[in-house]
Amino acid sequence: MSMAIDGLASGLDTTSLINSLMKLEAVPQSLLQRKVSESTTFIAALQGLNSSVANLATLAAKTAKDGAFDLYSATSSSTAATVTASAGASAGQIDLVVDQLAQRQVSVSSALAEWPGSDFSITSSAGVRTAISATTANLDDVVNAVNNANAGVSAVKVAAGMDASGAPVYRVQFTATSTGAAGGFTVANSDTTTSPATDTDAGLTQVRAAQDAKVTLWAGSPAAQSISSATNTFAELLPGVSVTATKASVDPVSITVARNDAAISTMASDLVGGVNGILALISTKSAVVNSTNAAGGAVLSSGPFTGDSTVRDLNQRILTAASAPIDGHSPSEFGISITKTGTMEFDATKFAAALKADPGRTEAAVQEIASRVADVATNASDKYDGMITSRITGQESMVKDLGNQITDWDRRLASRRSTLERTYSGLEVQLSAMQAQSSWLTSQLAALPTSTSN
Repeated sequence: MSMAIDGLASGLDTTSLINSLMKLEAVPQSLLQRKVSESTTFIAALQGLNSSVANLATLAAKTAKDGAFDLYSATSSSTAATVTASAGASAGQIDLVVDQLAQRQVSVSSALAEWPGSDFSITSSAGVRTAISATTANLDDVVNAVNNANAGVSAVKVAAGMDASGAPVYRVQFTATSTGAAGGFTVANSDTTTSPATDTDAGLTQVRAAQDAKVTLWAGSPAAQSISSATNTFAELLPGVSVTATKASVDPVSITVARNDAAISTMASDLVGGVNGILALISTKSAVVNSTNAAGGAVLSSGPFTGDSTVRDLNQRILTAASAPIDGHSPSEFGISITKTGTMEFDATKFAAALKADPGRTEAAVQEIASRVADVATNASDKYDGMITSRITGQESMVKDLGNQITDWDRRLASRRSTLERTYSGLEVQLSAMQAQSSWLTSQLAALPTSTSN
């Protein structure tokens, strides 16, 4: 605690004097605090770099994976069918005719005020019979009973006007829950146990029959082949290719599957972009900026990575992995080249030409580059022993140690201030005592008798 001793005897501003001395004493601590601030900024920059390098490792590993460039697109010559290519697709072409679309069965009762009885059954096309027992013959109860029976059929009550007496009547629509012939059903009296017939008491009429979708391959030739599907989608009609019929067709629909060069080019471009993203990050945070301060003087400020050997080594490793020759051939032959500024460049036109001329060799070259980049990025960003990770851990340990030293300096400086305050307080007391003694002596001397000579 500061002591109010200013000018007690000496008239000196001892508090300011002590503060000035303490500033000098605190210089080592200030240097430590500055080092902590710089290291904290450096750690944050390393963590950001580590995250970006880890993302590059993931991207490069995906690109280097076997089959990564097995990318195909599928097209249809008609709106009667749509087509989708997925993993495992290969180039090919086939013609088909859409004979019919899949549909679900719909049956409707006659106009009723209530259901004829509360017990009946629904039998699927496979012969599975489900007993329906409504609480009453009320149509709402019948509809609820059907919808809760899990019989593969849903029901709904539809207004159908008035009967002769003016009372409202309704028709009950039964709809299969799935398309295809397998979704067909019959509604029968509850006492019908064999080959159930349609419940004539309710006057059911089939509005739409259950049917599968059908397409014919090689239509009009001796090799014509009919294929059915319970839905309008024909999965794996070709390997990795799914065809969905949208309407019946008379003319053949041509399905074509070809290599997706645009998607392959995008993967290669993304890889080069990922590499450049790391190089740009390192370059930005390693730059030395020349600026002017408020007084007009020149000020040089450096980025957190300036002069750091670990980051510089990483930059060189990534650049080498991306630009080194592949089996004696420069990556520039495939549109991937290093620039004068130390970054990578992707030439889409040159890559497309190389891909067209030799797809296998071009894809292998990109995968080799991706594999090398993935190895470097993974070794740098591994969460346990990666090069950057280890650097971060070391810096964090150093900051912790510096923090302990700063705390020790707090105690040391507090003790030093206390010592200075006691010293100056003692000096003021001694000086005050001396001044008092001087005043007493002066008064004593003044009281002495003076002699007069004649």
